[in-house]
Amino acid sequence: MSINIDALKTDGVRAIGNRVLVTDMYFGEQKTNGGLIINDDDGKTRGIYPRWCRVYAKGPENKDNYNTGDWILVEHGRWTRGIKIETPTEGNFEIRMVESESVLAYSDVKPQGVAFGKEYSDGEHATVDPGSFVNV
Repeated sequence: MSINIDALKTDGVRAIGNRVLVTDMYFGEQKTNGGLIINDDDGKTRGIYPRWCRVYAKGPENKDNYNTGDWILVEHGRWTRGIKIETPTEGNFEIRMVESESVLAYSDVKPQGVAFGKEYSDGEHATVDPGSFVNV
């Protein structure tokens, strides 16, 4: 018998192996530097792009240079579904697991004004060119 849990109540969660636990991965509406509002497009052609998130914990085998609290850019779709966590000290938040091989870049400050890539189509497939991502 399975039990649905609204939020896992715990004193803390640790990553295992070389995995990374992340928070603050945003999937909703976004606003460009010019003031344009981009609707939530996750799962659609325009929603296929890497996403920034904040490192909550690193596994003991992860020797990458980023630290807890840093921001990492993760390849599109290389994260798990979110799990809601409730701790006495940090309150409620959502975490996701990322494998370290999927981390494309990192920053010690939250990236601002990220521009999304240009869409292209070969006539049969439409996608986003990951090479056109820039951090403005």
